Amino acid sequence: MHSISLPPGCFRGDAVSDLFLNRLDCAAHPYFSGLTGLRVSSHFFIRRRGELIQFVRCSKRAWHAGLSFWQGRERCNDFSVGIELEGTDATAFNQAQYRTLARVTRSLQAAYPIRDIVGHADIAPGRKTDPGPLFDWGRYRALIAPQDA
Repeated sequence: MHSISLPPGCFRGDAVSDLFLNRLDCAAHPYFSGLTGLRVSSHFFIRRRGELIQFVRCSKRAWHAGLSFWQGRERCNDFSVGIELEGTDATAFNQAQYRTLARVTRSLQAAYPIRDIVGHADIAPGRKTDPGPLFDWGRYRALIAPQDA
């Protein structure tokens, strides 16, 4: 689980999509100059209004985790699905995003043997903080909990 906005705190435009599609104009904004040459991707991106965009098929590797380690394994890109939420550490995520995230998670759980759901901060401690302190893990886990029939 990740969060991203480009430039930071801007929740409009196509900069995040352009970054994941390797077509970001790094001269378009002063912040983007630090992203020159960066090649990253994610499987999914959830916009503020809950819109879901898929960039990479789940059966393929996306480049979202960077230097990472989880449960004794390195290179988390090799065995994980990356979901980016449009946001920042200082901005709460909204109901539309949680609903879409829960729907995607339930679909992934039905298709794959998912053992853990963690944040970027968990697999790259000290290097990353996302999805950030305002991501409500309790709310999210309640939304994906099996429903009694």
